[in-house]
Amino acid sequence: MGVRGWIDGDESGREMLSRVLTERPYLHLPPFQKFPLRVGNVVELVGPSPCAKTHILMQAAIDCILPKHCGGLGHLVLFIDLDCRFDILRLSQMLRNRIFQANENKSNDDEELFLECMKRFLYIRCYDTLEFLATLKTLHYKLQKERQAQGISVNFLMIDSIGAFHWIDRASTSLRLGFDNRKALSLHNVYATVVQEIKKLLLLHPMLVIASKATILGSRYAANAGKWNLRTLCSPNSAVSSVTKKVHQFMYREYMPSIWQSFVTLRILIQASDVHISTDKNHNKSVYLSQWLMPPVSFVDSFIVNDVGVFCVS
Repeated sequence: MGVRGWIDGDESGREMLSRVLTERPYLHLPPFQKFPLRVGNVVELVGPSPCAKTHILMQAAIDCILPKHCGGLGHLVLFIDLDCRFDILRLSQMLRNRIFQANENKSNDDEELFLECMKRFLYIRCYDTLEFLATLKTLHYKLQKERQAQGISVNFLMIDSIGAFHWIDRASTSLRLGFDNRKALSLHNVYATVVQEIKKLLLLHPMLVIASKATILGSRYAANAGKWNLRTLCSPNSAVSSVTKKVHQFMYREYMPSIWQSFVTLRILIQASDVHISTDKNHNKSVYLSQWLMPPVSFVDSFIVNDVGVFCVS
């Protein structure tokens, strides 16, 4: 059954391998550009709120749903909203801006292209863990239906944010309940099921998983201890060791169960800096910093975000 999920129609095994190895969900926008992302990777964006995690997910989704002649991948995106704060109007405006920019103001079919792209954006909102688990168990049929209807597959599974229900579920396990209920509400069992269902889904629908996660600081760190000073990081005399030392000042406390942590294959730390820069329209934009924690890389990238994209700052 898993093999049939990888093969389109009557294609042979050789054709299937050729297609899967060539159709990789490359992302060129920061902070993903450092490593070639492949089908089956599970990428975790970690950082305090707010640090543009949802904005980055939106821009990555737009890169996927835009057609190839507009610089996109022309595939489906499945966005699971666990924070329940997703702003569809904001996504719409960002998509319109990208289409407007890609067509260089010369096309009269912007609205038709916009509607075509929005059909590729599959959105699901879950209000608690039980809804999230039920969604994961039924996603195969939804994605299969969409693939048959639109003739394209899903490239990205996005979860914003994976730890949204963690503290509610953790509090629920402390209630005096029967043994069976306590077992059902166990954090380990919940995330074991989440990981199991996503693994099953990846066998039938090969795609890249990107999950955001809000961080909490350890008790030794004040709320502002995680601020990276971009002027120090980018000064000519600063060495890699000083950069690493600065980054290590922001030591977030891991709270997700080990079964989820071991499931993640790539992890990126994102943090807001205390620097703003002026754009062409004299608007000040916040500068964000990112560093790969898995695999560990000492180099720190700086970038800004706007309604057209995510851009590196030299």
